[in-house]
Amino acid sequence: MTATQDSLRSSHREALIEHLFLGEIMKHLWRGDPPAELEILKPQVDDAGYDLALEAKGVLRHIQLKSSSRDAKTATVNVSVKLAHKPSGCVLWVLFDPNTMALGPFRWLGAEPGLRLPSIAALKVAKHTKGNAQGMKLPRAGLRVVPRRRFEILRDVGAVVERLFGDGARPGPVLH
Repeated sequence: MTATQDSLRSSHREALIEHLFLGEIMKHLWRGDPPAELEILKPQVDDAGYDLALEAKGVLRHIQLKSSSRDAKTATVNVSVKLAHKPSGCVLWVLFDPNTMALGPFRWLGAEPGLRLPSIAALKVAKHTKGNAQGMKLPRAGLRVVPRRRFEILRDVGAVVERLFGDGARPGPVLH
């Protein structure tokens, strides 16, 4: 198996996708009438079940961010069960063009603002990608394997912003 740019520099690609994604969300909110502010929070360590917390329009979202090339055959992603404990927790699976790095479409797993992530507890428990000393791939009790079919397809950033923060007619709960 030959190593690819994506596998050799996956952390760099992950950071790039995150920055591009945040820029697109900010741009969309900026162009609203009236423009909406976006607050971006990142956990200090990666063990709380989410990668980003975004607040806009009075809605706080804890987001687990996943990404795949549009060409990828990826059928599942691993999702932290801790995400279900966060109000308005959700998963955004960002698809991107591997040549231009253009984002979209997006895959969404979540609920309306203020509601918790639909239950993933009964889904298959994820396993470690590498085996232990005996070659066994042990279970990762805190992660569930979520199939692509559980995700709703969102065509553009506007649809993502609406899912995250609600539309003008149905604003999410106000944070105090």
